[in-house]
Amino acid sequence: MLFDNIVVIAKKEIYAVKNINDLNKLKIKYLGKKGYITVQFLSIKNLNKKEKIKKSIIFNKQKKQIQTIIINRKKEIELEKNDKKFLNQKIDITLPGKYIKIGSEHPIKSIINEIEDFFINIGFKIVTGPEIEDVYHNFDALNISKNHPIRKEQDTFWLDKNILLRTQTSNIQIRTMKKEKPPIRILTSGKVYRNDYDSNHTPMFHQIEGLFIDKKVTFTNLKGTLSLFLNFFFNKKYKIRFRPSYFPFTEPSLEVDILNKNKQWIEVLGAGMVHPNVLKNIKINFSKYYGFAFGLGIERLAMLRYNINDIRLFYENDIRFLKQFKFNNFI
Repeated sequence: MLFDNIVVIAKKEIYAVKNINDLNKLKIKYLGKKGYITVQFLSIKNLNKKEKIKKSIIFNKQKKQIQTIIINRKKEIELEKNDKKFLNQKIDITLPGKYIKIGSEHPIKSIINEIEDFFINIGFKIVTGPEIEDVYHNFDALNISKNHPIRKEQDTFWLDKNILLRTQTSNIQIRTMKKEKPPIRILTSGKVYRNDYDSNHTPMFHQIEGLFIDKKVTFTNLKGTLSLFLNFFFNKKYKIRFRPSYFPFTEPSLEVDILNKNKQWIEVLGAGMVHPNVLKNIKINFSKYYGFAFGLGIERLAMLRYNINDIRLFYENDIRFLKQFKFNNFI
């Protein structure tokens, strides 16, 4: 082989082959242990240093050029093979495409988004806050007495004597009232934690609470807002009952029931006018400003909407359960 044109000769031979096996044979011929380039390196071992360096540079250059040609030809042969394979295939263009299953939003998340959108549209803003909370923001500022049963370990997850997992999202309301001046119109949502577990309770669940503080907020405003929301959420007008109740942080307090299709009253949420002691704790002038607050459990509303009798089903990650959600007419 001529020393100067070895790359040209190799290129002609490489591009003449039509398959990978023949290409590999040429690779061995030129770059193998007994191939042309290896022989050339062995032939210069007895030359002087200057000549040896000169020849080595040339042989390395030839080696790299031949390697590049082989790699490029291999890609071309593989591409030609694939093209021929696809061209020879018979494709029925009338066949339906492959069905790709698309996931859906978890029903709890979907309901949270739906409720938040409703209250945003009537002027509320969404506020979030810490799930690990101190006693003051979770209990004391909300007018919850020292001996209230919810403070006990049977109901609350305590991390130490002063730190706990929040038992309601009202802690966010306290933090917001400390930072902002009235008027305040917020909706708080998130996970809350209580030490309870059965078909109607889980240690972690989701809660949404609303707060409206201004100079002329009345009980009528509260009733109107809740009626508007419930008719929106259940997509119909239902008979709603407001009955007296008790919560430490509201006065007066109430619970709201709706009449289902079986003529049964179903409790859906709790609410009331913000207790003056709560406003006093946050240093808001309770003789000038008034407000209402309400709270509802997302899982509770989801169970009512979808006629589910066990809250734990939402958290078992059973695809058969999660994929079947559609609007129904439970109520």
